[in-house]
Amino acid sequence: MTMARDASPALGVLSGMRVVEAGAFVAAPLGGMTLAQMGADVIRIDTVGGGLDYRRWPVTKDNISLFWTGLNKSKRSVVLDLASPEGREIAMALITAPGEDAGLFLTNFPARGWLDHDKLRTKRADLIQLTLQGDRHGGSAVDYTVNAMLGVPQFTGSEDGTLPVNHVLPAWDLITGQMVAVGLLAAERHRTRTGQGQHVKLALQDVGLAVLAHLGFIAEAQMGQPRQRHGNELFGAFGRDFVCASGERVMVVGLTAKQWRCIVDATGLPAQFDAIAARTGLDLGQEGNRFLARREIGEAVGAWIATRPLAEVSAAFEVHGVCWSRYQDIAALVQSDAECSPANPMFANIQQPGVGPVLAPGIPLDFQGSGRLPPAPAPVLGEHTEVVLAELLGIDAAQFGRLHDKGVVGGA
Repeated sequence: MTMARDASPALGVLSGMRVVEAGAFVAAPLGGMTLAQMGADVIRIDTVGGGLDYRRWPVTKDNISLFWTGLNKSKRSVVLDLASPEGREIAMALITAPGEDAGLFLTNFPARGWLDHDKLRTKRADLIQLTLQGDRHGGSAVDYTVNAMLGVPQFTGSEDGTLPVNHVLPAWDLITGQMVAVGLLAAERHRTRTGQGQHVKLALQDVGLAVLAHLGFIAEAQMGQPRQRHGNELFGAFGRDFVCASGERVMVVGLTAKQWRCIVDATGLPAQFDAIAARTGLDLGQEGNRFLARREIGEAVGAWIATRPLAEVSAAFEVHGVCWSRYQDIAALVQSDAECSPANPMFANIQQPGVGPVLAPGIPLDFQGSGRLPPAPAPVLGEHTEVVLAELLGIDAAQFGRLHDKGVVGGA
């Protein structure tokens, strides 16, 4: 049995707030980490041996999950035998422990048994619990299944494709994770004003449905014109990838009127674009018209880029303020891009237990008044069990030793 190192969060905009988290995979841990990186004391309740995602890929050669360590930075970890009644009682006591800025609970496990909100409320009437679900009926869902239901794989990919194309970025998980943080903060503000706690439910599938509606996809389909595949082209304006004479591929975007003028100025092709406008009868100052004329515009811009090396294209684009980027793989991003380095104040090199030195981000929000907290590593599983049980429940060393010997609690 080892004593945990002190991992109390530095002061941040949420300093003093305490959140208990029992979750796995992306959205719930991301929501908790978002709060932790703003200074909240986020305490994970982990089961003995680690939860469902404790070995989730990618992993190191020693089978340490970079996924788990990446989504649990700045938190504290308490390990309990949740299969035992005593372990579940301790978990419930942690969730409902007193404190003006405490009594916030986040989970993406079914709200039954020891996670039942009504049962927890008997121990703390003003409890705020946010339960994340797959769908609003309580069913299971992940990004891949939500995307399949929403039709996203049917309008992703090349124009001549017929098979579904799964998106590799878990967009709904990421948005849901931020909504988890927003939901808890909104409920906490309501409690501050009224004294009332509540059970907040949030479904991954509903987040996907809402965003698709916000962006016009649902209304578009209602009007009989469901979104089609457009490959690498930006829908509704001008934007696509091109290859330079030196072989590098770049993405060029002319979404706004200013971005379009920058492309015209950088390429020096106003006469050609005027000719396209005259031939098609389209005012290219309108973004939708640039989409309708994307083939002709793309041929002109593509021919200009294809005769120039990347250095010349880059120089012209930078001088004229073009919205563009060079395609690079993630290895190049990590090895040579200053934005993915400590030169960007969001990043710092940290020592992650079990992994070693890694580049880690703090929260992207830059609080100009209070400052941004530096990134902190994810805990070792059970690292803070003894400290947290002593702080919140008054369990002394002798009691902890007995619980540890019975296997009810675990430590680092």
